[in-house]
Amino acid sequence: MKSKQKGFTLIELMISITLVAALATGMLMAMRTSLLSLEKIDSRLQFNRRVMGMQHILTRQLGGVMPVVSNCGTLKTSTFQGTPETLQMVSSFSMAEGARGYPQFDQFQVIKGEQGLRLVVTERPYSGPLSTAPFCGDQGDLAPPTPSSMILADRLASCTFSYREAIPDQFPSANWLPSWNKPDLPGAIKIEMRPLDSGAQLLPVLNVTVPIHITRQVRNEYQDAKQ
Repeated sequence: MKSKQKGFTLIELMISITLVAALATGMLMAMRTSLLSLEKIDSRLQFNRRVMGMQHILTRQLGGVMPVVSNCGTLKTSTFQGTPETLQMVSSFSMAEGARGYPQFDQFQVIKGEQGLRLVVTERPYSGPLSTAPFCGDQGDLAPPTPSSMILADRLASCTFSYREAIPDQFPSANWLPSWNKPDLPGAIKIEMRPLDSGAQLLPVLNVTVPIHITRQVRNEYQDAKQ
């Protein structure tokens, strides 16, 4: 007599559970790999956006330099002072208000970061020669960064400023100087940066070269000609 009852054996049940567990494990591994890839792509996009934003801000700030003087006691000197690792100047471009904001007294510094070097800029409102008097001093002796300072570039192996000599009524000079303490503005400003990490997937931290089209002499007083 054959039994009419049907079912699974213990071996068949174990095989079914094993197959379901293998499929679930494979799906979890695929999801984990996809999430890791998404995180890497997002971090690369954020890095590339920071690089493009940094270059845009640097170009606008350096290109908006203003030929103004600092009132350092009885001596009036040009506000624009630069060394290989520092630069102070007055710019018509504000990080908070853009090109329509008030002039800002900018101090660029290359400092040591958590990993490698870091390029930071500190903005302070410029209201006249007296507003820069507290920062009169030797070149390179700038005030330390504040909590409101902005990090323009991080994880750098090297970062240096250089300044092209300006010769009136002549073609742009090829003479780049490591420091600038002359009374007038340079012909161009160049920032050379080399990152610690580099890869084909990331935008390289490019050197920034900004020409200065202002030929006005800083310390000379201009008056309307009498007719």
